[in-house]
Amino acid sequence: MSDIARRVGVSRVAVSYALNGRPGVSDDLRERVREVAEELGFTAHRAAVALHGAAADVAGLVLRRTPPQLRSEVFRRQFIAGLQMELYARSYGLALQFVEDLAEEIAIYRRWHAERRVDGVILGDLHTDDPRLPALLDLGLPAVVAGGSGELPGLANLSTDEHAGAGKIAGYLAALGHRRIARVSGPPALAHTAARTAALAAATTQLEVATVPADYTGEAAAQATRRILSAPARPTAIVYDNDLMALAGLGVAAEMHITVPHDLSILAWEDSPLCQLVHPALTVLQRNITDYGMRTARLLFELLDGHPPRSVRYGNAVLVVRDSTAHAPS
Repeated sequence: MSDIARRVGVSRVAVSYALNGRPGVSDDLRERVREVAEELGFTAHRAAVALHGAAADVAGLVLRRTPPQLRSEVFRRQFIAGLQMELYARSYGLALQFVEDLAEEIAIYRRWHAERRVDGVILGDLHTDDPRLPALLDLGLPAVVAGGSGELPGLANLSTDEHAGAGKIAGYLAALGHRRIARVSGPPALAHTAARTAALAAATTQLEVATVPADYTGEAAAQATRRILSAPARPTAIVYDNDLMALAGLGVAAEMHITVPHDLSILAWEDSPLCQLVHPALTVLQRNITDYGMRTARLLFELLDGHPPRSVRYGNAVLVVRDSTAHAPS
């Protein structure tokens, strides 16, 4: 900055004001300083800029997952890809942190806020009684919840229309003659798991639906599927809350010599390329997850631009019928 000041013929303070967008310098001087900074290849140190109260140009995302879990979870990878596309368009970075529990996640937000590491954060995996929400409101850190339902006072929210998705699943299976249906769900403590449970119950008043909780992993889904298929009155269809669990369920059915879809129909509430590559290819409820991530980032930018938080419903799920579903066996 001293080199820029000498070249332009102004004080170092004036250079700082010009580069950080602060008032007190003319537009002509600001432009001249930026030109010289570009010529010299100057880039502001983010930590130093943050100490002076300027924007960090970074959004934060904390995941309660290990990196290996993220590699197997297509939904989250596509979501992050959408975030990155929108952040990149605004020259923003993404601070990504992995933690083990909610307490550690809240501690990360407090540290980021105190050190001005991020301008705002994106929350996923909302719990039914989530301690992160009041913590972020107390901090005053701009935040968008991806997947919350209804209004969240003080926070922006991009929710999914689980009732519409459940209606498509229930209507399709009922039309095929299925009456006994099992569902392998995500963790019951998650808000969107509870929302799907309520939505499916409302949409299947004429059907028998038994929900078995799992944790989105293939191992848990395989155990749940074995229990379901070993029951005396096994269902004719199983709905899985994500693609990975549905793939595991398909493998268990093959191990138990249960033919899909002749003996059992399988449907996944999320899609991925693997759902099309297996045999039989899986019927899915498909959403554009990359677009979902992009829209989440746009809601965050609305907050950072000074607009009030909004709750937006995202409902683009489409039922894609493939080979893993058929009429219920007689």
